[in-house]
Amino acid sequence: MTQSELDQQFMRRAMALAAKAEAEGEVPVGAVVVHNGVVVGEGWNRLIGQHDATAHAEMMALRQAGKKLQNYRLLDAVLYVTLEPCPMCASAMVHSRIGKVIFGAPDYKTGAAGSVMNLLSYDGVNHHVQFQGGVLEEECREQLQAFFRRRRQEKKAEKEARKAVQDPSRNTGS
Repeated sequence: MTQSELDQQFMRRAMALAAKAEAEGEVPVGAVVVHNGVVVGEGWNRLIGQHDATAHAEMMALRQAGKKLQNYRLLDAVLYVTLEPCPMCASAMVHSRIGKVIFGAPDYKTGAAGSVMNLLSYDGVNHHVQFQGGVLEEECREQLQAFFRRRRQEKKAEKEARKAVQDPSRNTGS
């Protein structure tokens, strides 16, 4: 199997974890940490369910990997994530000394791996993380866009239902 095929395989696993997040009402982001070809950490967004602003997919996967390897330093590991890391997650990756980050879709609002800023190889820090974006980018982007499209439609339907209850004459068709 080529490296590109392996990257796609692990990104598909991250996408499956993102689907778990979506099933729990969370923004669908998933992450996988791989060490020597073996998955050692997995995570999906759990902010709402855990009432924890730090429960991003990447943070959950890094925590699990550190526990499994009995070391927070993940020098030879690769983290796969469906969305470009935010500043918090990118900083945790630098602190974990992870070897490489591979992400699917860029995040043009808060991306910290080049889209908005680059914290993974910032000159002022002592460890630089290699990174690569665009692995299964279209699929990762579509997973997120479909979620937000559904969410907007649901909110619109809820708003219309509230209006109909408040003003029943609007719902008579006349």
